[in-house]
Amino acid sequence: MSFSFDSYQLEEDELQRGSQAKGVLTFMEPVSEEPEPQDRYHGIYFAMLLAGVGFLLPYNSFITDVDYLHHKYPGTSIVFDMSLTYILVALVAVILNNALVELLSLHTRISVGYLFALGPLLFVSICDVWLELFSRRQAYAINLVAVGVVAFGCTVQQSSFYGYTGLLPKRYTQGVMTGESTAGVIISLSRIFTKLLLSDEKENTVIFFFISIGMELTCFILHLLVKRTRFVRYYTDCSRKGLPESRGAAGTGYRVHHDVTSEDVRFENREQGQPSSPRGSPGPEAELAGSGTYVRFDVPRPKIKRSWPSFRDMLLYRYVVSRLIWAYMLSIAMTYFITLCLFPGLESEIHNCTLGEWLPILIMAIFNLSDFVGKILAALPYDWRGTHLLVYSCLRVVFIPLFIMCVYPNGQPTFGHPAWPCIFSLLMGITNGYFGSVPMILAAGKVSPEQRELAGNTMTVSYMTGLTLGSAVAYFAYSLTSTSHSTCFYTETSNGSFTSGY
Repeated sequence: MSFSFDSYQLEEDELQRGSQAKGVLTFMEPVSEEPEPQDRYHGIYFAMLLAGVGFLLPYNSFITDVDYLHHKYPGTSIVFDMSLTYILVALVAVILNNALVELLSLHTRISVGYLFALGPLLFVSICDVWLELFSRRQAYAINLVAVGVVAFGCTVQQSSFYGYTGLLPKRYTQGVMTGESTAGVIISLSRIFTKLLLSDEKENTVIFFFISIGMELTCFILHLLVKRTRFVRYYTDCSRKGLPESRGAAGTGYRVHHDVTSEDVRFENREQGQPSSPRGSPGPEAELAGSGTYVRFDVPRPKIKRSWPSFRDMLLYRYVVSRLIWAYMLSIAMTYFITLCLFPGLESEIHNCTLGEWLPILIMAIFNLSDFVGKILAALPYDWRGTHLLVYSCLRVVFIPLFIMCVYPNGQPTFGHPAWPCIFSLLMGITNGYFGSVPMILAAGKVSPEQRELAGNTMTVSYMTGLTLGSAVAYFAYSLTSTSHSTCFYTETSNGSFTSGY
């Protein structure tokens, strides 16, 4: 069975070469007369790492001050509410961003995302934490709204940056994902040091938020500078044009052979002037045509790409990309589904009489540090098969019962010693960092250069779907811990200055 959809004309020179076999996508690599720019001193890589910091730092700022939240809103599910609010809004945002990827420019989406992230951070830190202008009930609602706005802005950034780095060499996608973990590490260390250096909870929380705001602003300014560099402009222009403007003899071409049945994709280089098979003779395309089912679509010319594609074309483009990277999509979704079942919600509810509120802070810091290590390990060259990645991602489900036994049975959990949740958090963080990064890094190489931004956005949809489902399961896990606070912790918060319940 063969099928094709041709929304645009084939290039005439390719028609003359006899490239009429079904199942073959043919296009020319973009050619530039200028030499390929180099990332000297790794400045662009560092900027992409900070970009990853920028779109996860605001949310981490809201949930990492778990001690402040527990004291201000005792007896409530504030951390779970923030997590679920963030995930639900983020899922809507990433789907919207995926739908508008052809309509709004990349850097417009990123800049708007930064503004949406900075606004709530400033408002909450000044009006709620510092000036305390709202009642406790109002502050609770305002914090959830702020998290929702942050979720929209940061997710648009995140989805756009994955499409952005898909246009660049592969290592820059790994840099962005390492930056995500770096955000968690920075925020965890910031909270630990502000809490150690300042005993007043209000003061250390205000300074904690101001540090986050300063870093977010730095990331935004750096993005505005980096997008103008010759390195970034070279790769983004090449990937988006896809075809040389002139049809001279310059440049090389390659074909992409896609076997839908086995999900195999092969890139075949074709040097300039290499003769193609004569018409009517059985060439490589004829051999391929009898070996399976193929999908064919034709790359549009730059001048045609300026017009908006039809809704049908948009769906077909996404379908083709999804068929190529489905295993990577499921792998990243499963990885983050398992993680969000436990982090940050269930981990924030693990308490100990000796360590008190320090235990959830330490557990979150260990997770963020080990997640950072896992994302660094993802840079090691290893070409995983998509199905193998999916199997290993599913094996991480063992962490769910292990963490539940850290809080259950109520009052006397099976793993009651504080070392157990720290060890489990360490292992979960490393595997999350690795198996949450590798699918995103490899997926861009499974599609044509013209489709890499769309592939990055599609992978982010899968990523956010896993986060959403994981947060929903976390609410069920919360029912196991809602009455499991240790006696020492509950007595301390009940006798504090805050009223219990909400």
